[in-house]
Amino acid sequence: MTPAIFGLSGLTLTPDERAFFADADPAGYIIFGRNVENRAQLRALTDDLRNIHGRDRLFICIDQEGGRVARMKAPEWLSYPSGAVFDALYDLAPASAIEAARCNAHALGLDLAEVGISVDCLPLLDVRQPGAHDVIGDRALGKEPLRVAALGRAVLDGLAAAGVAGTIKHMPGHGRAGADSHKELPTVTASEAELELDLAPFRALSTAAIGMTAHVRYTAWDAENPATLSRFVVGEIIRKRIGFDGLLLTDDIDMQALSGPVPDNAARAIAAGCDLALNCWAKLGDMIGIAQAVPTISVEGAARLERALAKTHVPSDHIALQAELLAHRDALLALAGAAA
Repeated sequence: MTPAIFGLSGLTLTPDERAFFADADPAGYIIFGRNVENRAQLRALTDDLRNIHGRDRLFICIDQEGGRVARMKAPEWLSYPSGAVFDALYDLAPASAIEAARCNAHALGLDLAEVGISVDCLPLLDVRQPGAHDVIGDRALGKEPLRVAALGRAVLDGLAAAGVAGTIKHMPGHGRAGADSHKELPTVTASEAELELDLAPFRALSTAAIGMTAHVRYTAWDAENPATLSRFVVGEIIRKRIGFDGLLLTDDIDMQALSGPVPDNAARAIAAGCDLALNCWAKLGDMIGIAQAVPTISVEGAARLERALAKTHVPSDHIALQAELLAHRDALLALAGAAA
């Protein structure tokens, strides 16, 4: 198995994609807006991917956060609020905010499970910092680590109830970044003591099954390499200091924060200790290059992948349950005058 998550070019697989995926046997796939038209089409696409591999439990992920980050959009699917909505409610009623976040994630997860998506790249555990770039912004669950952890745990629980695995991101913390890592490499110069605040939510949820790295350079830990490519950050900070032993995937290896050829960066990420390299843009040449550049998935990585998917499934009668969950969420959000 190739330790990579690959993107797809369109609404259906091309013959070249189908042949390559069958041969390379990637660990999984990521869905983007270009792959989404309606429920029937998207379920047919995910079923097709499962048929290639003969695995019912297949890593098929999506960035479906709510707010400004949503690949499955209205009117075909419901819209969901950003993390800031639950942060605002937490100011007034912490327990209600936690329950609202759980209900929201459960309802959102039901949308994903229905169309065969097994993993959501949510929750963000990035602690929002004043003066940072807005790439995280209102996606964050708050400015205080314990609050972020409490709401993040609720999101993980809600997704799990829907049969979907969540992903804690962006390890070890993107909340201080002064640049958008999609476009350039952010450098964080905070001290080790200051960075303890960023680590705290990840440490609190270190038993999560899946995590994603940040393409951010932290000079206190590695002045040369972003976290994704840093043996020290992956091995000493994420694995040891945070204590995360779940499946670790990179943020998109094709983002402009990383320089050099995509296949080389995938290989560097795996060598640094990441389990899977995420490559989103469905460029067949890059995907072939990655498959050639990286080793077969490690024994530890394969075991983590299996554990991450062990409880994913498609629930029954989800329509009625979803309506009940959303009604409860909206009643709670109304306490703060928040709108979903």
